[in-house]
Amino acid sequence: VFDIKKLNIKNPLLVSSTDGVGTKLEIASQLKKFNTIGIDLVAMCVNDLIVQGAKPLIFLDYISINKINIKKLKLIIKGILKGCKISGCELVGGETAEMPGTYSEEKFDIAGFAVGIVDKNKILNNKKIKNNDLIIAIPSNGLHSNGFSLVRHIIKNKKIDLLRNPYLKKELLKPTKIYVKEILNLTNKKLINGCANITGGGIVDNIKRIIPEGLSADINLNNVKTKSIFKWLKKNKISDEEMIKTFNCGVGFSLVVKPKNFIRIKKFFSKDYKPYVIGKISPGTKKIKINGKINWQK
Repeated sequence: VFDIKKLNIKNPLLVSSTDGVGTKLEIASQLKKFNTIGIDLVAMCVNDLIVQGAKPLIFLDYISINKINIKKLKLIIKGILKGCKISGCELVGGETAEMPGTYSEEKFDIAGFAVGIVDKNKILNNKKIKNNDLIIAIPSNGLHSNGFSLVRHIIKNKKIDLLRNPYLKKELLKPTKIYVKEILNLTNKKLINGCANITGGGIVDNIKRIIPEGLSADINLNNVKTKSIFKWLKKNKISDEEMIKTFNCGVGFSLVVKPKNFIRIKKFFSKDYKPYVIGKISPGTKKIKINGKINWQK
């Protein structure tokens, strides 16, 4: 039970989100490292809440597994608790289901459910997005939790032993960056006109969905600062189109802001996540226009 009266919000609206971490679980199982995927689980839910300016309040988890392994379970929940702490929300409950007939030995799945709150007058929607606004990229810390089916396909085809590959072992299980603190600070100061969580569908699909009719997002891929893990993936004969559609390519979150606010916004982020401009809003019938291409060697 959560009493929203104590928050003193005049016109409270509840915002909810649910998600999982996909086949990143298979990498965690292969490496027998379970203490970070709980952070991913929370991130995938709360990063969707803040797109509408909502403060995460509560989180619940669902874990379904072949046979309960207390050590594994504790590590997963430890990660969930850490994700909740970073997000400023409470883990209020969950369900663990032992399902030997459904899951084979050592197999499991996790899902998360988050609820946040926002004042009706402060909700972020595309009505605030205007011509000449800047489109800002906030860096990811790597793959986050998308594209792992393709990653695993490459690993299988190249017969890579992850246990003997320290670079991939580290990169593939980096927990998804949680952007709650930074984004809520910006929304409280009314510095954002719109934002997008760059998950499945990549930069194009996620930014496209927040653009209002009559306007277009002009994105210059030349400006995208990618990361080493995406450069490694690109070497495996993946087309630019597939890379941009499947992965965040280095952009974990995106903002639409007034040009005059950009300098102030940069001050809210640490050096590893400094925002930079990748485009602007202009008149147009196409929701999104893509120019240039990502420099995978830079």
